Amino acid sequence: MRGRRIVSILLAALASGCASTPAAPWQSLADTAQWRSVGASTLDARWQASDGELALTAAGGGDIISVAAYDDFELELAWRLPAGGNSGLFYRAVDASPVWARAVEYQLLDDRDAEDRVIPSHRAGAVYDLIAPARDVLRPIDEYNETRIVACGPRVEHWLNGVRVAAYDLDSDDWRRRVAASKFAGQPEFAKARRGHLALQDHGNPVHLRKMRIRALGPECKPASL
Repeated sequence: MRGRRIVSILLAALASGCASTPAAPWQSLADTAQWRSVGASTLDARWQASDGELALTAAGGGDIISVAAYDDFELELAWRLPAGGNSGLFYRAVDASPVWARAVEYQLLDDRDAEDRVIPSHRAGAVYDLIAPARDVLRPIDEYNETRIVACGPRVEHWLNGVRVAAYDLDSDDWRRRVAASKFAGQPEFAKARRGHLALQDHGNPVHLRKMRIRALGPECKPASL
């Protein structure tokens, strides 16, 4: 009986993707004090927080980054866009503009009406312009989508609504081939930082994010097989 229980625990850990033992406590990212505009010390007023939700209320607020920086981490959030909306979440980002030239992006998109939907690697949950989501699990436009990102050393996983939709290894030949064939081929600093900020994109439309939280993963984190 005890042996079967141990096996069940191990299988559950593997099914959850990258894991860390131990992990730091979760930290909420819903407070505007934890964000600032790229290259600035303050946050544009068009980015606002209310009732646990961080939102870009009007275009022109610009891209923002987290005050804190992270290396290995697990991030969770829920997001919603207007019809045809487009945005992005960057991680291990450098405080420099443009953010996209240096950091990998988890794409936030309305796959039904946004112009970018015609390119598979630009759809919701994608590793933007590099890896298309494995499945279409996007919810209707009036519902929030659940995102999870796990970064453990060179290995990163993108999850959308409980499904792992993309994964990659920064040290792999596959990754290097994908970058060379992408819009980032001419960006020598792209994805080089293994520690950096989170960043949120102003793509010209409102974006709503709630239940955003992060926890650091220690050196014991063990990525799942890709």
